[in-house]
Amino acid sequence: MAGKIKRVFKRLPICILGDSLYACEGVFKLCDEYRWKFLIRYKEGRIKSVGEEFEAIKKIDGMSFRKREGDIEREDNIFWANEISYNERVVNLIEFVDTEGDGENKRYVFITNIKVTQKNALALVGAGRSRWKIENEGFNRQKNLIYAIGHINSYNYNAMKNHYLLTQIADILMQLYTKGAKVLKVIKKTIKHISLHLLEDLRTKVITDEDMVSIMKPMQVRFT
Repeated sequence: MAGKIKRVFKRLPICILGDSLYACEGVFKLCDEYRWKFLIRYKEGRIKSVGEEFEAIKKIDGMSFRKREGDIEREDNIFWANEISYNERVVNLIEFVDTEGDGENKRYVFITNIKVTQKNALALVGAGRSRWKIENEGFNRQKNLIYAIGHINSYNYNAMKNHYLLTQIADILMQLYTKGAKVLKVIKKTIKHISLHLLEDLRTKVITDEDMVSIMKPMQVRFT
């Protein structure tokens, strides 16, 4: 898939987000070749040499780094170290400790080929954590909560692909509908009720000439 994306979008700047399974030489090499960025979750034991060096750097001054110039920084609950050697390249690690509502600290570490600075540290952490939101609120919702895409609807490969494509279109329409209609935020209806009402409208509403005039007007759909 990466090869197809590169052929179609030769100059598109891409940053790969992934879980810790993607923190490996194959992915790093691919990103080097395509000149892509990566921001991948790092877990203990995945690349031991990198993890050990990162932990050693943290202990140098007893975790007392504060707005220090250079490639090692610490500010409040974020710590990062740039240019850690790995094979024929250098990688950068960034750690974020989040205090959750119950007072428990949760640690997130990411490995990246983007140089971490005081200006971009928080943005990188936010981008890295957004992958879980995509996975949980996107794929998990499609699989287990609404669309049941884990169910085998056909043993024909093309039919399976077409069904999945239609599911993605339906989910995009649903997200635009639920997040774009201000009245839905006010009445606070559940996704189930919203889905039923949308389906009923699609089934029973008649498109008028006035609707067609509105539909034909130029419009833009922007994702933020």
